[in-house]
Amino acid sequence: MFWKGKRVLVTGITGFVGSYLARALLERGAEVYGTYRRRADGMRPKNLVERDILEDVSLIECDITNISSMAQALDESCPDVIFHLAAQSFVHRSFIDPVETFHINVTGTTNLLEAVRFKGAKPKIVFAGTSEEYGLVIATEDQLNRIKKKGIDPFPPVQSIPEVPIKETNPLRPMSPYAVSKMAGDYAMRNYYHSFDIPTVVSRAFNHEGAGRGPMFVTSTIVRQVISLKMNETEEVKLGNVSAFRDWTHIDDVVEGYLILAEKGKPGEVYNQGSSRTNSVLSYLLWTVESAGWKVEKIATINNKKEIENPLEEDTGEMFGIPFLKTKVDKLLLEGAIDFELDDGGILIYTDKNTLTVRFDPQRFRPSEVPILLADTRKAQQLGAKITHTVKDIIKDQMNYYLDKEHRK
Repeated sequence: MFWKGKRVLVTGITGFVGSYLARALLERGAEVYGTYRRRADGMRPKNLVERDILEDVSLIECDITNISSMAQALDESCPDVIFHLAAQSFVHRSFIDPVETFHINVTGTTNLLEAVRFKGAKPKIVFAGTSEEYGLVIATEDQLNRIKKKGIDPFPPVQSIPEVPIKETNPLRPMSPYAVSKMAGDYAMRNYYHSFDIPTVVSRAFNHEGAGRGPMFVTSTIVRQVISLKMNETEEVKLGNVSAFRDWTHIDDVVEGYLILAEKGKPGEVYNQGSSRTNSVLSYLLWTVESAGWKVEKIATINNKKEIENPLEEDTGEMFGIPFLKTKVDKLLLEGAIDFELDDGGILIYTDKNTLTVRFDPQRFRPSEVPILLADTRKAQQLGAKITHTVKDIIKDQMNYYLDKEHRK
């Protein structure tokens, strides 16, 4: 068994992904070490407690922005494999404080690589890149024309349309300080393989979700608010851009992908991790509403008189050359037949019980948005990566998590 007895260092082990990954490694017999930053309030790491593994991992206090601290972590763990997950990973926060994001994500990654190089060690390193590096991906001619009318000219230039599904060779057009910082780490990892023969593998994981995902991420924001609505704790849902499309993958599938990349990934290479499907934020919301016990019959904008009957009607036909499950509203959005903008005010969801209000919050719209993400994962599939969960599985797990009132605070 590959992982039996392996010494593994997970930077950012107390995070959402780190905790799930650590649990999977422990189940396979690995000796797991993890870096963390001590909390000023002395609280125990919430994610490790929720995964029930706090007593089973060896925690190393470490500041990844300090190379001496990073070197000490390597001395304590002597890893055969490193998963570098530690990062400032909230896109919205990166717009508020780009300096912090670059300091943690770029300096921290460089410190890890330099510490490994200095010690002459050769652990295999799997780097958590991101689909956000692809950024402005063009799916249709209509989308490109609308973007150009806003004064945006994609660079690198668009060579062919559609640019989805997104291959590892797609142009990188990062649309946030977070994405730029991850792109720098991505290139640094590959450069250290080619320059110093350190075996690095880059994972560009598309959106991965599940129980315990940070409350600031859109899927958690949606599920938490819908449950609060169900429990009469709030009167409406507040969201940003509901027209954005994402390739959502269950955290368990992404963790399995990380393990496969560590075992079989070719050093110096990049691998997409995703589900090869794309759905709108609006569909995620409507599926969550139905999971909470309402039957969605119609949606309509508060302003501008846009309406869709039976918006969750399912379509499994081919789009962008691949078949995947989408909703009626997904298809209309992808075909450019409808769009939802800030001046629409929000959306009314007509159900079999009552009408729910979704209010568009200007503060939740990004200064620059990634319109669509859809992964081409054939490269990772060739190594054995598989998708075993649906988007509805993710929603179910998140709903069960947020039924606990303590988690909704």
